Amino acid sequence: MMSNVQIPAGLKELLQGYTVEVLRRRPPDLVEFAVQHFTRVLENRRNDQPAKKSSGKSARKGVTFVTKSDKSTKDEEEEEEEEEEEEEIVSEYYYHALPTGKYRRRVSVCAEAYNPDDDEDDDAEPRIVHPKTDVQRCRLQDACRDILLFKTLEQEQFSEVLDAMFEVLVKPQEHIIDQGDDGDNFYVIEKGVYDIVVQKDGVSVCVGKYDNKGSFGELALMYNTPRAATIIATQEGALWGLDRATFHRLIVKNNAKKRRMYEAFIECVPLLKSLELSERMKIVDVLGARGFKDGERIIAQGESADCFYIVESGEVKIMIKSKTKAGQLDNTEVEVACCSRGQYFGELALVTNKPRAASVYAAGETKCLVIDIQAFERLLGPCMDIMKRNISQYEDQLVALFGSSVDLKH
Repeated sequence: MMSNVQIPAGLKELLQGYTVEVLRRRPPDLVEFAVQHFTRVLENRRNDQPAKKSSGKSARKGVTFVTKSDKSTKDEEEEEEEEEEEEEIVSEYYYHALPTGKYRRRVSVCAEAYNPDDDEDDDAEPRIVHPKTDVQRCRLQDACRDILLFKTLEQEQFSEVLDAMFEVLVKPQEHIIDQGDDGDNFYVIEKGVYDIVVQKDGVSVCVGKYDNKGSFGELALMYNTPRAATIIATQEGALWGLDRATFHRLIVKNNAKKRRMYEAFIECVPLLKSLELSERMKIVDVLGARGFKDGERIIAQGESADCFYIVESGEVKIMIKSKTKAGQLDNTEVEVACCSRGQYFGELALVTNKPRAASVYAAGETKCLVIDIQAFERLLGPCMDIMKRNISQYEDQLVALFGSSVDLKH
């Protein structure tokens, strides 16, 4: 009987880190690679211990460390001891977490995967705060408004993220991150166009771009893997960076809770069954959640597409306006399909790069999981053939209803 066996804390993340490395490196001997991988993990943990004992007085202009301590009941001797301890904590945090150099970038990072279960007492951690003017904070809030990684944060957590973010001004042809480098910061785009470049067989290939919105750099921080692509600014722009330590403490830990909530559900989504476990977990990490009331419109026919939906609970109705003989859209909507728990919608416009071909309404109280267009393109590539086959089925349904496909792809 295994029902009473408790999985040790951190085991899942440890094995997941190994799995990701196997998928990335594809070693011929899994056992030998496992020995090498876990030896590196152990060595990095041991090497990290002396650094945690280092002390010193560090301060940097423009950075404020915030600690929580109540000294009102301590005598002078205890206060002196506590101040020394705080200096050690600040020194340690400064060494490991404070962004340095160009873009405040770290030279290297610990190779061991971050375990969110290790951070039991967040209040004991010093916080990094980069002071901002009211104008800067307004610009930052606007840039972060639609970032899915932030949408599941509590208001207090989101405020901490905003406090810790720092502005990065970039020039044309500057490399923000380089493929193969260690992950240091997560970036949110305020303005500018950025090419996504990947080395394939020794040749640099531009595989996409960010145009004045979006975010990048989270995967290397979440999965402790090297940067998967190079990001190059094509014009002057502005970014907001979030250091690795704050990203782990707030975003990754929050995502660990989200994984526990959605892991079983994602396993049951038919579209995602063809994905590897590590690929499904990456999808969980970028999911947002949105609730809709009965009759509320989720998607409007003709609007531009920016995300993809999976129904978590409730049901949605897909409605389409047919065309008159004169080629004009008839305002009368006809139901062509419905989606319930585990089914998805909104992929058509993302696959075809066209406006929304139908409207979607909640039928009763409905909750949907949402994936933005950048994550959709990056993480759901293996599912594209399945989605294209389903699009063909949509066309067959429309022919049966209207006698034509009603220009589904336009």
